[in-house]
Amino acid sequence: MNPSGDGDQGDRKSSPETSESLRERLRELERKLDPEGNKREGMSDEELEKRSSMLGRAFKISTEMVAGVFVGGFIGWALDQWLDTRFFIVVFLFLGIAAGFLNVIREAQRMGDK
Repeated sequence: MNPSGDGDQGDRKSSPETSESLRERLRELERKLDPEGNKREGMSDEELEKRSSMLGRAFKISTEMVAGVFVGGFIGWALDQWLDTRFFIVVFLFLGIAAGFLNVIREAQRMGDK
């Protein structure tokens, strides 16, 4: 036994792997981690564009919903600060939620028409 703690590197592994076998293991791990990647590579430009368009619409819908709530809440808060009340924030928050839902419904109808 070596008192300095420097052991023989060969003692840890019985068979050292080559760099090529490590690369192959890395490729296999990447395939396991991203099984959808191969499907995207085989998609046509039209399919990729359609997919990104749908993702853009989904992001737009969620943004409109959140924006409606924030804008309604802000308007209500500003009126409450100006008039020294606590009533308008509730009313305008609900109006913002309703406006967000209406925007979502309109966009869903537009998506259904196409």
